Parts: sequence; C-alpha cells; structure tokens
Amino acid sequence: MGWLWAIIVGLVLGLLAKAIIPGKQHIPLWLTVILGMIGGIAGNAIARSAGVDATAGIDWWRHVFQLVTALILVGLGDRAWTAARGDKRRA
Repeated sequence: MGWLWAIIVGLVLGLLAKAIIPGKQHIPLWLTVILGMIGGIAGNAIARSAGVDATAGIDWWRHVFQLVTALILVGLGDRAWTAARGDKRRA
C-alpha cells in the first residue's frame, strides 16, 4: 500500500504544481507523477530536518514543504523536458 499512496500523492502534488505554475507545461503525465513523488519524499525530508514532520493534527507545514518542492521539480523538469526535445516554442 505504500507504493500506491506514493503514486497517488505524487499525482496530486504534480497536478497541483502544474496548476500553480503559470503557462503550459509540456511534460507528460508519467513524468509529472514521478516528479510529484520525488517532491513528496524530498518535502518530507525537509520537514523532518526542520522539526515539523510530526505535529498534532494535520501536518500543514509538511504539506507546504512537499508542494513547494514539487513546484520546483515540475518547473525544472518542464524546462529540461523542453530543452531535451528541442521545442523552441513556449505557450
């Protein structure tokens, strides 16, 4: 069940990041999910190092760290995907 939750959280984080980033992103859905999963894992690590990984109630700070990390990774992933494919036009 851990992998299933990682995929679901990765999908949600990746899609939220794509919705927040202005403009159209050109990365495929599978890459969005992978970058969202990595963002979730990295966000958890950052929250743990900041000491806010386990709080009473909903861990809002952990979720903020996950989303910000996913935003950064999806933004960088889109630039790398566009550069690797050689797409010169940006929408």
